[in-house]
Amino acid sequence: MTLKPELQRKLIQTVANHVIQHAEELVTLDQAIGDGDHGLNMKRGFEAVLGDLDKTAALPTGEALKAVGMTLVMKVGGASGPLYGTLFMSLGKALPLELSGASLADAFAAAVDAVKARGKSDAGEKTMLDVLVPLLAVLRSGGEDLPERLRACATEAAAATVPMRATRGRASFLGERSIGHMDPGARSSELMVHAILDVLEREGAT
Repeated sequence: MTLKPELQRKLIQTVANHVIQHAEELVTLDQAIGDGDHGLNMKRGFEAVLGDLDKTAALPTGEALKAVGMTLVMKVGGASGPLYGTLFMSLGKALPLELSGASLADAFAAAVDAVKARGKSDAGEKTMLDVLVPLLAVLRSGGEDLPERLRACATEAAAATVPMRATRGRASFLGERSIGHMDPGARSSELMVHAILDVLEREGAT
C-alpha cells in the first residue's frame, strides 16, 4: 500500500504539528505522574520528523512509517521514543501491499503486539496501550461509521486511564498516587488518532 505523496505529507505534517501544539499539556500530565518530559521529548521528536518531511513524504508508505519511527527512536528520550518508534516501524513493516479493512487491522495488530513486547506491558496498566488496544478492537469491527467510532474510542480510552493505578513505567513508582491522572502516553496516542482522522475526513479518504 502506498498513499499519494500529497496525502502522505499532510498526514505526517498534521500528526507532528498536533503533538507539538499540545506539548505543554503533555508536560503537565507527565509532571503529575512522571518526570515531566513527555511533552518536550515528543515535541523534539516530531520537530525532527518535520525536518525530514520532504524526503519522508516521497517514500512508499511503509518506508515512510519506518522513517518516522526511526526518527522518534533517535530523537525522543525516555520510554516514549522506543515505544512510538516501534509502533511506527512495525506498522510500516506489516502494512499490506493491497489495503482492506481486515489487512489494515492485521498490520495495526502487529504494531500493537510489537509495542507490548517492547514495553513488556499490556492494556490495563496505564500506558499508551490503553488507547491502542481498544482502537484495534474498533478497527477490526469495521462499519460505515468507523471514523466516528475510532475518534470516540481514542477519547474515551484516554480518559479511562484517569482512575487507573499505574503498574508500568515511572508512574508505577507512585502506586495509589498515580490514580486520578490521565496517562500522558495515552493522551499523545489520542492526539495522533484525532490528527489522522481529521486529515482523512477533510480529504474524503475515510
